[in-house]
Amino acid sequence: MSTQVAPNSGSPSRMAQLRQVVFSSPIVAFASLMLLLIVLAAIFAPWVTPYDPTRLSPATRLKPPSELNWLGTDAFGRDLFSRVVYGARISLIVGIGAAVAAVLLGLAVGLIAGFFRSLDAILMRVVDGLMAIPNILLAIAIVALSGASLWTVLIAITIPEVPRVVRLVRSVVLSAREEPYVEAAMAAGSSTWRILTRHLLPNTVAPLIVQGTYICASAILIEAILSFLGAGISPETPTWGNIMAEGRIYFQINPGIIFWPGLVLSVTILSINLVGDAVRDALDPRMAKRGIDR
Repeated sequence: MSTQVAPNSGSPSRMAQLRQVVFSSPIVAFASLMLLLIVLAAIFAPWVTPYDPTRLSPATRLKPPSELNWLGTDAFGRDLFSRVVYGARISLIVGIGAAVAAVLLGLAVGLIAGFFRSLDAILMRVVDGLMAIPNILLAIAIVALSGASLWTVLIAITIPEVPRVVRLVRSVVLSAREEPYVEAAMAAGSSTWRILTRHLLPNTVAPLIVQGTYICASAILIEAILSFLGAGISPETPTWGNIMAEGRIYFQINPGIIFWPGLVLSVTILSINLVGDAVRDALDPRMAKRGIDR
């Protein structure tokens, strides 16, 4: 006769642990607030910004901050505040898109590599080969071969991130498949699909959520680097990298052209990393147990 253990009603839920970790630290709470404001500004950009980010006004070029132009204007008279806000849209699309795509692709390959020993050696040699190439160089090569566009940049940033997800999932699966409940499922004749989805996949959720936040931050930074180097999204599209690339010539005349998009880029990446650390602490069983003991 099998016995069931009732869940411990006194232990906090995952969401409660996450809220506790986020709001227990003023720095993480501030980072979460800043990230929320940036996301909301990007979503409601048409209502937040006073001007069209592509509207040219040669008569007001390189103007300092004023009541009409809160952050000043660039070399073509375009409102810098509007361009920085709209640039957040591209950065968040690339960051979130690359994180989701890399996690899904890496999850599928990692599950296969970790569970099927016959395919493990082949898949991991391919993964090791991709990891030997620096992310930015591989991304530049892909963009140079395919042409600059949002989809090309997204693919170029996603591919170098997949191997890291594969290695993470593979390590989790290799450890989990030795657990007694997995061996019991195999002995009971459960299908491979059921073992992968019901027994192994849940073990990868927590580390993948954390890894996804780091990939998002890395993707935003790489997109800015590609745009700054002229190998990213087309220059007429307002992105933080494009704004800084156009403003580097006029830095001594109007430093804000580089300072403001660079500041928002830094705050966004730092906020995502801080929130990712908080999520890791909330999902880490050792941190959860430490919170319960307190």
